[in-house]
Amino acid sequence: MSQEKIAPSSSNQADPKQEIGELIKRARAAQNAIAQYTQEQVDALVLAVGWNVVKHREELARATVAEGGFGNFDAKVMKIRNRVTGTIKDMLDVKTVGVVEELPEKGIVKIAKPVGVIAALIPTTGPDATPPVKALAALKGRNAIIVAPHPRTWHSSALAVERMRQGCVQAGAPADLIQIVAQPSIAKTSELMKQADLIVATGGESMVKAAYSSGTPAFGVGVGNSVHVVDETADLDDAAAMIARAKTFDFATSCLADNSVAAHESIYDKLKEKLVALGGYVLKSEEKAKLQATMWPNPDQHIPSLEVIAKAAQHIASLAQIDLPEGRSFLIVEENGTGPAHPFSGEKLSVVLALYKYAGGIESAIDLVNAITGYQGLGHTCGIHSASESNISALAMQTKTARVMVNQDLNEGAGSPRNGLPYTLSLSCGTWGGNITTENVNVRHFLNYTWVSRLVNPKATAVSDEELFSMHWAKHGK
Repeated sequence: MSQEKIAPSSSNQADPKQEIGELIKRARAAQNAIAQYTQEQVDALVLAVGWNVVKHREELARATVAEGGFGNFDAKVMKIRNRVTGTIKDMLDVKTVGVVEELPEKGIVKIAKPVGVIAALIPTTGPDATPPVKALAALKGRNAIIVAPHPRTWHSSALAVERMRQGCVQAGAPADLIQIVAQPSIAKTSELMKQADLIVATGGESMVKAAYSSGTPAFGVGVGNSVHVVDETADLDDAAAMIARAKTFDFATSCLADNSVAAHESIYDKLKEKLVALGGYVLKSEEKAKLQATMWPNPDQHIPSLEVIAKAAQHIASLAQIDLPEGRSFLIVEENGTGPAHPFSGEKLSVVLALYKYAGGIESAIDLVNAITGYQGLGHTCGIHSASESNISALAMQTKTARVMVNQDLNEGAGSPRNGLPYTLSLSCGTWGGNITTENVNVRHFLNYTWVSRLVNPKATAVSDEELFSMHWAKHGK
């Protein structure tokens, strides 16, 4: 087997500890081989690996759709290219080798160093683009990475890893900088999380909790369920276009895609008309009931059936025995409640959109956003289409969301040429969503920093009580 191919483990397949140990050993040897790389060498490696993914994007997209059955070919081709090229462009000017920042006024110099071997947990809905986005950030920081794919879509992730390994070899770097867990299982993934130096977990809530419980430092993500507010000042044509685009792209595999829209009563009907004109289909009450029974056959299970996740509208309608007219690309369910008794208020991971009407001022919309995300999606993302800065500010100030997307497609929350957010496929949600950060996980999270501190004022003394507390004393006394 050639060097760029995925090397099989020679260990006992029944012994996860030994098998993962061999992967870790090879990863550390590969990482040691690039420990002295200059920034120029690192950047050349990133370009080689990235291009080898981009040029094989159709192959990867085709394999992913065939194996997992989620999303669609054209969107995946676009997603792989945009996520990979966007990630690389985002990192072009980021220093990751040696001195990366100097603060002379504070006497501080920061030196970037690798974190080590990274365990990359991959969701079944993103086996194609997620491994490259994580691997490129890992390589930029001179780390090694081991991909732990979902068993359902192992071959798709393995193909992405193989193409990236070929890129490593082309750049003169060890292929083992990027590896994958063969025949993945819960036991192997658990062992990888224990032996790695850092975990980046993208996937379901149970996966993220397992990562945080492993004893290894971890960056995780939260539940999606993004809510999009359209107020009375919005450009309705733009709002409808952005909502429809996000809802239908790759059949809504992204956790960012609009799950619910909260529309002001004054523009509710007009917005609904525009969504219908863009491919939406508004379900009748009896159709809504049939769809609910199809998506949540067990009322106690609040995760949609796998049969509807990231599938075409016609497929979902057929399962629910709904006669869907031709040309309809997403389903609209009018809703007025939130919580377990109203499952459409949760994350749907499908081309199904819940449409809410709110009355009064922005406070009513904020209450609705908080109720929906309080059920599922706390800390993730909301958006607003508005020409009112006060409404935008109020939504940002009063919701527990890490990202507030203003007049955009909510999928742009993972980075876009139109905004300044870091490119990622790991969207953290802060303590609201059980995560350690609210940031888009990116290359800066894959580095350790050594802080060198020098004296800036050798004769300085500690601040006096008088300087620090005088204002307090004047008001309250000592």
